[in-house]
Amino acid sequence: MTQLLRTFELVDSVRIAQSALTPSGVIGLPDFHRWFARRRDREAMDVRRIAFDEMRLWSTDAGTGNLVHDSGKFFSVQGLSVEVSAGPVKQWSQPILNQPEVGILGILVKEIGGVLHCLMQAKAEPGNTDLVQLSPTVQATRSNYTGVHRGKAVPYLEYFRDTAHRRVLADVLQSEQGSWFYRKRNRNMIVEVTDDIEVLDGFCWVTVGQLHSLLGEHDLVNMDARTVLSCLPFSSAGIASTSTSGADDFETAVMRSFSEDYGSLHSAGDVLSWITDARTENTVRTTPTPLAETTRWHRSDDAIGHESGLFFQIVAVDVRAGNREVGGWTQPMIRPCGTGLIAFLVKRVAGVLHVLVNARVEPGYLDIIELAPTVQCDPRNYTEEARPRFLDDVENAPASAIRFDTILSEEGGRFYHAQNRYLVVEVDAGAHVQVPSDFRWLTVHQLTALIRHSHYVNVQARSLVACLHSLSCSRPGAAR
Repeated sequence: MTQLLRTFELVDSVRIAQSALTPSGVIGLPDFHRWFARRRDREAMDVRRIAFDEMRLWSTDAGTGNLVHDSGKFFSVQGLSVEVSAGPVKQWSQPILNQPEVGILGILVKEIGGVLHCLMQAKAEPGNTDLVQLSPTVQATRSNYTGVHRGKAVPYLEYFRDTAHRRVLADVLQSEQGSWFYRKRNRNMIVEVTDDIEVLDGFCWVTVGQLHSLLGEHDLVNMDARTVLSCLPFSSAGIASTSTSGADDFETAVMRSFSEDYGSLHSAGDVLSWITDARTENTVRTTPTPLAETTRWHRSDDAIGHESGLFFQIVAVDVRAGNREVGGWTQPMIRPCGTGLIAFLVKRVAGVLHVLVNARVEPGYLDIIELAPTVQCDPRNYTEEARPRFLDDVENAPASAIRFDTILSEEGGRFYHAQNRYLVVEVDAGAHVQVPSDFRWLTVHQLTALIRHSHYVNVQARSLVACLHSLSCSRPGAAR
């Protein structure tokens, strides 16, 4: 039985790799861009900042100052008191989003002409800078798909709520931003269909290779699509054999990193033990508190912000949308105060690409730490004395060392104009041989194996894993 399961895994991995090497599917990329431009023109959405007391169906709780929805559903904005055992700041309080329900992020896949395609959606979200981004087939909170908003049904939802007679390639609960969400999780799913399904307005089929190409474009593929793509069973023994002949040394190192056939600096057992040690040694105490009692945070008519002017604000928006389940609504959102920097340092070890990950503590995690990128910060939030480790390696990297570099948005349904610069930066094989105890060099297949389980790899690192997948084959602007 074990051998049979491994055979199925390898077949799935090979099919996904073949799709990743297919640059043109049902439509070519030029046709896709024309389609996407039309969708951006049609997905009209008007978003404007408003005062908190202008929100409809939202109110400020008289006893706590929390921002809550009248239904008691969706999410709330509350306070959180935090104590940690490590780091430059040991104690603080902050606003945080509390959304205890589990949503569904799902991509339907289907073989068309012998090549696996993904059904993607051009979806507008109020927090997106350009409003419309390429999104999963389904992207819905439980409140949405159970009809709390009294809007239209979520298209294709039935394929993810009833999978008894369908092939499920991935199904795992994953966290979201641990600094902004309190113990938030979404169900990340990839479900294969074999029957013909109607392609509704606003949806299109694209190959994995086309998605990888689009990942390199500024602010086009949304966060929810990236986290689901990272769950693709792309890594398996024998997968390197799908690499195209003539690939340069970097691409070969990337493909080898996907495969269990090639070595790694640390065994799977050592990696799990390291993570368990980090969760054991780090102490994190979080206590939900009234929003009105957060210290050093001040509320005005239209924003809640830190007295330093750093970190983020809580703001309110009014949304008018023509093509959503609900035509208009208001809501609070998190608005970061700057563009962040999220980066993997990578290096080749014996011809296999390794990624430097950080066992990172964030107050909203369910299990203390998750593996994060090498660097994950807004540099402006730190003094010179407290600059994150390896930030200088990223900021001072020569252009020739930058393998991936683009601006991507975070979740546009809760975050207002939240953008980060995502980078993959290669360092010399002899660099950073000795790293701090909360960092480790891992292969991509080790990260992919961890992503198959909940609460091991954070959402920013999952985005970068999807970006690393895109470096396995040549495309303009990817591997440089």
